[in-house]
Amino acid sequence: MAVRATLLLHVTKAIQQRHAEAPAAPVDARFWVIASAPPRPEPPLPSPASMLRINADTLDQLINESGEVSIARSRIEGELRSVKQSIGDLSDSIARLRSQLREVEIQADSQMQSRLSVLEERDREFDPLEFDRYTRLQELTRLMAESLYDATSIQQTLLKSLGETDAALTHQSRVSRDVQQALMRMRAVPFSILEERLYRIVRQTTRELEKQAELEIQGSQVELDRSVLERFGAPLEHMLRNALAHGLESPAERAAAGKPESGRIALALRQEANEIVLTVSDDGAGIDLERLRRKAEERGLLPAGAALDVAEATQLIFASGLSTADAVTELAGRGIGMDVVKNEVTALGGRIEVASERGRGTTFTIYLPLTLAVTQAVLVRAGSNVLAVPSAMVAQVLRLRSEALAEHLGKGEIEFQDGVYPLHGLAQLLGGAAPATTQGYHSVLLLRSGMQRVALHVDELVGNREIVVKSIGPQLARVPGVAGATVLADGSIVLIVNPVTLAQRTRLAPERAAAPAPALAAVMVVDDSLTVRRITGRLLEREGYQVLTAKDGIDALEQIKDVLPAVMLVDIEMPRMDGFDLTRQVRADPRTRHIPIIVISSRTAEKHRNQALQLGVNAFLGKPYPEAELLQLIGDFVAGRADAAIAA
Repeated sequence: MAVRATLLLHVTKAIQQRHAEAPAAPVDARFWVIASAPPRPEPPLPSPASMLRINADTLDQLINESGEVSIARSRIEGELRSVKQSIGDLSDSIARLRSQLREVEIQADSQMQSRLSVLEERDREFDPLEFDRYTRLQELTRLMAESLYDATSIQQTLLKSLGETDAALTHQSRVSRDVQQALMRMRAVPFSILEERLYRIVRQTTRELEKQAELEIQGSQVELDRSVLERFGAPLEHMLRNALAHGLESPAERAAAGKPESGRIALALRQEANEIVLTVSDDGAGIDLERLRRKAEERGLLPAGAALDVAEATQLIFASGLSTADAVTELAGRGIGMDVVKNEVTALGGRIEVASERGRGTTFTIYLPLTLAVTQAVLVRAGSNVLAVPSAMVAQVLRLRSEALAEHLGKGEIEFQDGVYPLHGLAQLLGGAAPATTQGYHSVLLLRSGMQRVALHVDELVGNREIVVKSIGPQLARVPGVAGATVLADGSIVLIVNPVTLAQRTRLAPERAAAPAPALAAVMVVDDSLTVRRITGRLLEREGYQVLTAKDGIDALEQIKDVLPAVMLVDIEMPRMDGFDLTRQVRADPRTRHIPIIVISSRTAEKHRNQALQLGVNAFLGKPYPEAELLQLIGDFVAGRADAAIAA
């Protein structure tokens, strides 16, 4: 055994020495079996590449599909809100049915007690149970109570399922948002990829113009959407050429003005909310407004002697076909340039501002969207149109009473904390007129876009939404104030507008006195029956009325505080406050005593009509009511042709 162990030890050492001297030489497999030393570790395999090349079209398709997921989720959320409302109505109906069933049980018990007394008088020898004390009426009430309990159980199950569905939808929304943000980060590229290209353009242009200039870029690490960067690359190149050709003076002129011979062009980027702010500035001669004005008059773009302030005169550089160059060259004088830049910025959903000081230089500030796929927006209504306003522009939302709004409309502006906001109506900016309204409170959005401020009066504030921006095509891309479109949960298409741009066009355009649009008369339907409210509301909406609904008198009084209806349709029998008490309250208030009231009830007895007449009801109809007669009465009351008398 000792000899064998010694032999194995020598063999192992020989194998190891041979492997170290010639690692590539073949070794007999028999020696590997008896070797006790572990083999040398092999070098690790190269790890897979950390970067993956993805087709840009494929990435855009994935982002578009994630947007479609968001639209589908919004649609599910809308349906879920509808289900919640229906379950709320079901709860009210069950509560009302429970109270009615309780009254039936009380009446049945009273009849049972009366019958028991008769049986006791007739025959005192038998137990009341032997005389069928519980009649069919008591059996039906017990069966109805069991059915009501079953309906309550189903309602509670629906509420539990609704809560779980809502939680699952919230989780899905969070996951979908994370996926969208990850895809958007993949789509984003740093601005630095354009640096070398921009430096080369400045070098080439300065050699052609025999000028000296330095380009300084700050914030090149800022990332923005790839498609935005691709589309804005050419306009940015033109702005640099324009700064060299029109802005910077020759070395001799700069020396005479006490400036360094080498001019300076600064390009700075920063991110503000959902926007990228790009500033292009130079230390040249600035914009010669007088020369620009003369050129505009020569080209027929401006009437001779027209009064323009500095801001309006500066905007002339964006006029098509206008150039201040003395001679036509490859770089200037063709009148094609800044108008194309502005159109491209507008097509991207951005805006551009100009600030110039004679002899000191010019600064262009461009606001571009961070992404063209998904954004946050505030949905508002102007008349029958629903529009979207980017949330990044909204600084504050105000709720003003009619008196306060009328005062601000008289001034034409609203003063709020950080400055003065010119007041505009969204319907008027769209070319219509602000309709007369009976609302007690009005929504006003305070919008900020760079240095510009606008107060926007809207008919209704629908709410904040995460929307998927859709391309609107070349037909609408050039329309001022339209930044894109989106699809809502119900499938309707909503335009994304820029009210600041619309307000600028309104200010620069000649003022036109628009005739006031006819007001939509508001009709309030007060009834505890959901079916009656829906049927009557749809009938009135088809006839062009604004419909308000209330489930009882207390609900109606709460709504009247904010909205004064033109006509009220009131039921008599309602929980909490019936129609007679509601009529007393309305007639006792000087603010509402003039509102015509039409009672629609199944209680058509003479005493009910007399009671309504004494309270000041204008008309009385029975259920089911004739639609033609109801519409005729409402039309007469709205037009002021009806007298305060009881209609048959």
